[in-house]
Amino acid sequence: MSATTPLHLAAEIGGPPRYDPGHYTALARLAERGALDFVTLGDSFARPGPDALAVLSRVAPATDRIGLVPTVTTTHTEPFHVSSAVATLDWVSRGRAGWNVDVSTTGAEARLFGRRPPAPVEELWREAGESADVSARLWDSWEDDAEIRDVATGRFVDRGRLHHIDFEGEFFAVRGPAIVPRPPQGRPVTVVDGTGGPAARVAARHADVVLVRATTPERAAAIRAELRGRAAAYGRDPGALRFLVALTVDLGDAETVPEPGLESGPPLAGGGTYYRGGPVDLAELIGRWHRGGAADGFHLTPITPGRDLERIVNGTVSLLQHRGLFRTFHPGGTLREHLGLTRPANRYAAEGGRA
Repeated sequence: MSATTPLHLAAEIGGPPRYDPGHYTALARLAERGALDFVTLGDSFARPGPDALAVLSRVAPATDRIGLVPTVTTTHTEPFHVSSAVATLDWVSRGRAGWNVDVSTTGAEARLFGRRPPAPVEELWREAGESADVSARLWDSWEDDAEIRDVATGRFVDRGRLHHIDFEGEFFAVRGPAIVPRPPQGRPVTVVDGTGGPAARVAARHADVVLVRATTPERAAAIRAELRGRAAAYGRDPGALRFLVALTVDLGDAETVPEPGLESGPPLAGGGTYYRGGPVDLAELIGRWHRGGAADGFHLTPITPGRDLERIVNGTVSLLQHRGLFRTFHPGGTLREHLGLTRPANRYAAEGGRA
């Protein structure tokens, strides 16, 4: 990767649960002002709080350019419902949606649903990969011009351009088609934390954006090279994946009090990497790792979103922009355009499909 490869930046806007939509909207707008590619909103069945996908659907009409990526748990859920919800977010945001695929591993979470006992992590990630596969097929089950909306004839859709996906796998059997027309991006952006283990296989096979956890640029580059090789083995173009180093950041100082619930420090997901320092040093780190070819960019999780995101945007990002290392405006209208990813062709239209 050359030094001229565009730098991509994203940020998490979650923290202790908040029930004021204005809180999340303000953070998303702040990230948008810094021209970040997207914001994520973490979620799980293991803690109380509002549903991340619903929150970002509320944020969507209050923003214009920033990508919106909620965490969506594929365990205890059905891909038909998941794909419909993510497609809806893509529609209401006019093509700025993604989803961060995750699994639910504990017995306590399983008991919330009462449908089945917890399964081994390997099995859960196989199921997650299958859910991602089904979702992509359902998004393709409507061709782009399937909607007619001809009032005179009373025809809403050309049924010849709707397709049964007829999927049968280890965990799901889904006939389709979807009930939501094909999203503006064709397929919303799929994000997977693919540092290692069974999640890495799902990332190589299905992700558009891979989050990488590494303490050195050499390690990040090695993970990137390994996953690019796996993607190629699956018949994918490895150049179509974007790799972002996942970093939890603390830009506070002795006079700053963390938000309630974080006094004892952040829970680092997956043993993730942690940075504590100033915005200028963070900009130096990002620039050095990116120039060295370690990754395509960074996904930053502020330990205190209301404080640290402002310092990221007005400090770190401003400095990177001043140095010509990061853009000053969004290059397009969709998340795929921000990331330099093409809009996927519809597999059923290309193959003739099956009505």
